[in-house]
Amino acid sequence: MSKYMQLTVTVRPYYQKNLKGVYPKLARNLGFIDPGLVSRDPSLYEIVGQLDKLLYRLDGTQLREVLLRHGEKLRSQYKIIQENIADWHLAQADKLLYSIEDTFDEIESELD
Repeated sequence: MSKYMQLTVTVRPYYQKNLKGVYPKLARNLGFIDPGLVSRDPSLYEIVGQLDKLLYRLDGTQLREVLLRHGEKLRSQYKIIQENIADWHLAQADKLLYSIEDTFDEIESELD
C-alpha cells in the first residue's frame, strides 16, 4: 500500500428504479422502522451488513421472521464476499453478490 494513498472497493446499489421498485414488500416493511434507510436506497449487501440491528428493531414483525429463516445464509454470503474483497478476488465477490440477490428475491416472495 502506498504511504499516502489507498485503494478501496465499495459495493454500491445499482437499481434500475430504486429499492422500492425492485423489492416493494421489503422496502415497505423496512420503511416502517427506518424510512431514512429506504430513501437512501441501500445496497442489499449494506442491508445484510446491518442484519442483526434490523432484526432487533423488527421484533414482532413478519419481516423479522422471514429474515431469521434466511439469516445464516445471508451472514455466510456476506462474510465470504468480505473475504473475497479483502483478498482482491473481485470477480468472485461479484458472483457472490448475485447469490445475495437471489436470497432477497426469495425474501420478497415470502412477504405479504
